[in-house]
Amino acid sequence: MEAGCLLVFDLGNRESFRVIERQYTEVCNRVNPYTVLFVLVGHKCERKEREVNQEEVEQFASALGAPYIEASARTGHNVAEAFELLTRRIYQGYLSGEVSLHERWGKIHKDKPAENKTNKNEPAENNKCCVL
Repeated sequence: MEAGCLLVFDLGNRESFRVIERQYTEVCNRVNPYTVLFVLVGHKCERKEREVNQEEVEQFASALGAPYIEASARTGHNVAEAFELLTRRIYQGYLSGEVSLHERWGKIHKDKPAENKTNKNEPAENNKCCVL
């Protein structure tokens, strides 16, 4: 099974950044031979004090082949965007053949209303989405 994974570390805690490399290796070993697509997330970006600098994070993200985004749960900055970035990454990986769906996961249905997510008070055209 292929999947996506958010690798989250605290920008103000160098040890949390070091742990990410081990977590990356563990995830890859656990899912081998399948593919996992990653997004690297530096959180607590609202804080001024940082122990991890931008250059080393970007180098690590590049080595992983993963996009990098900074987020803040406190302010809500880029929280939804991090999940959306991972979702888009998985979908693009599916379209490019980098990852494939496992038959137990169902299928991707473009422009069909989500059966259990539709809002009965909205017109049907507003209930279209991509469902896995």
